[in-house]
Amino acid sequence: MDERFDAVVIGAGAAGLFCAGVAGQLGLKVLVLDHSPRVAEKIRISGGGRCNFTNRDASTAPFLSANPSFCRSALARYGAQDFIALVQRHGIAYHEKHRGQLFCDRSAQDIIDLLLAECAAGGVQRWQPCRVHGLRSTADGGYAIDCAQGPVHTRAVVVATGGLSVPAIGASDAGYRVAQQFGLNLVPTRPGLVPLGFEPAAWQAFASLAGLSLPVEIATGSGKTKGVFAEDLLFTHRGLSGPAVLQISSYWREGQSLNIDLAPGQDLHALLVQAKAHSRRHVAKELARLLPARLADTWVQQQPDWQGAVNQAADKALSQLARSLHQWSLAPTRTEGYKKAEVTLGGVDTRELSSQTMESRQAGLYFIGEVVDVSGWLGGYNFQWAWSSGYACAQALAAQRSA
Repeated sequence: MDERFDAVVIGAGAAGLFCAGVAGQLGLKVLVLDHSPRVAEKIRISGGGRCNFTNRDASTAPFLSANPSFCRSALARYGAQDFIALVQRHGIAYHEKHRGQLFCDRSAQDIIDLLLAECAAGGVQRWQPCRVHGLRSTADGGYAIDCAQGPVHTRAVVVATGGLSVPAIGASDAGYRVAQQFGLNLVPTRPGLVPLGFEPAAWQAFASLAGLSLPVEIATGSGKTKGVFAEDLLFTHRGLSGPAVLQISSYWREGQSLNIDLAPGQDLHALLVQAKAHSRRHVAKELARLLPARLADTWVQQQPDWQGAVNQAADKALSQLARSLHQWSLAPTRTEGYKKAEVTLGGVDTRELSSQTMESRQAGLYFIGEVVDVSGWLGGYNFQWAWSSGYACAQALAAQRSA
């Protein structure tokens, strides 16, 4: 005889575990299924192993979606301060690193332990590893699940399978396939928060700068799809990375250029003209007073007019040099793919879901977390979406059972 539950959550990641714990503590009999033997691997590796678990400034602004207002309801009902309070109740020490980004002092394992403790407090059962072989609706309005540990019957199914990013820790398209099985639309997926690459020949002049980091202002797109960030950029052997590029990658589309100011807040032309009036040093040496020396040395190699003494350089040449650094325009040819992406853009179309409950138009079938077409900026926003969407779903499950 198959086992019966009020809700089965497919996916033991951030959103799935949090939803299960809240639902269990609201009195539901909950089962979590996951094909992996380990829980919350994305939490474990996030934030350099310390998990950037939320952002104090989480709001609707830093989220990308075909319907950006969709996330507003869930975030309003369970925001950053709510999860921070939970972290504090569990005695987890944390710190703010940058622009509201909150990290564990000790280890990301602290957040995993929090989620498991919340699930235990709610009597949640967890079957791992346990692969789902089939899912179908039943005549009584519920669902039958065929899984590795036997058949299961449930009143509701919560899909919390995540996206396609970081396949090395078990990412798959399982959640998208469930949505398609029940006729729900998908927004095309693509890697987000990901390094950008260039053709080797085009990048050869800058490959020697690998490992160099500096603050920049970076932009791409136009109108409502324009992204602008002031963050650190990192040169790599194959292209660009660092927070600035990870952020802008979610806005970049194939064929678009990046526009980068390598010296934001400085008037390079004025400073070089001043240097010309009193210095006999090479242009690169004067530029190295304003920018990293490796960048200055590499940059002046692009034009013979930039390679002599600054007092002998033409004003036009210095103007062109300054403009090239303030207005560096270049077109990536690719992202580094899901292997390096921190999040998956796109997913289950929010028009198929209730923003209040996360239930789809297929009654009793819910989608939460990264599998949904809601993606946040770098800096803890995606974990906050996991907590907020999971909480909204759990509350809805409890209300549905009481109805």
